[in-house]
Amino acid sequence: MGKSNCSRDWTQIYAIYGMDQWQTLVFLLCHAVFFSLLSIIFLFYFDSIFHFFQTLFPSPSAARFAAGFSGAVTSISAVCLFFAAANFLYSAGPLHYEMAQRMVGSVYDWSSVKLALDIGCGRGILLNSVATQLKKTGSSGRVVGLDRSKRTTLSTLRTANVEGVGEYVTCKEGDVRSLPFEDNYFDVVVSAVFVHTVGKEYGHRTVEAAAERMRVVGEMVRVLKPGGVGVVWDLLHVPEYVRRLQELKMEDIRVSERVTAFMVSSHMVSFRKPSQHVVGPGEVRLDWRC
Repeated sequence: MGKSNCSRDWTQIYAIYGMDQWQTLVFLLCHAVFFSLLSIIFLFYFDSIFHFFQTLFPSPSAARFAAGFSGAVTSISAVCLFFAAANFLYSAGPLHYEMAQRMVGSVYDWSSVKLALDIGCGRGILLNSVATQLKKTGSSGRVVGLDRSKRTTLSTLRTANVEGVGEYVTCKEGDVRSLPFEDNYFDVVVSAVFVHTVGKEYGHRTVEAAAERMRVVGEMVRVLKPGGVGVVWDLLHVPEYVRRLQELKMEDIRVSERVTAFMVSSHMVSFRKPSQHVVGPGEVRLDWRC
């Protein structure tokens, strides 16, 4: 997979695209501040806290250990929560943008792309990256962004206009488990940190949720033209996608190195739909250059 050297200022990314699930960031920061204040209280009022623990433990050494241990856990919790908040902030913006450039770079010939699809386009970071690439190559192609919410698609169109690629972008509301497109319709199909959210109403680790995610992977393959390229960046469940792609006899399956995003493991997988029916399992390559 090719890697783009493009970089962008954090503030510029957030100014254009904002942030999904900002409530999570606020939750993490509020708890981090709370545990930090609690740690300061332990530091300045340790003797009083020690005396309190003496009412619970008869041994002074046990009371001192309990007070010290509680203070240490409180301090570590504050550090971990600040780290989680920072990782969430980084993952939602700069990392998402960087991975979008990598995904675009994994498609080697954009000049021949007439139609591309972004499944779960969200704020449009990946969608606009694809559109920008089409614009750079002078292509007459277009990219379609599909999302479950009409409100989201309208917001995404605004970001496309801000990025100067509005004429290359179309947004559509639809069910990703039953894509509203014909077979063999797109030259390129992409998706970023979305597929893992499908079926979450069943719980992420349930058989039902896994079946829903596999439906999405199958739909990606269905709408992809023979010889077309698919690229998915997602959290946690990428090995499932690879197995499903092998079952569907996809070719040139490549899996990137592990990238920590939103405090969990993520990978990027790319594949090519064979030009003709292939018998036998697909080969999986680990591409560590991403």
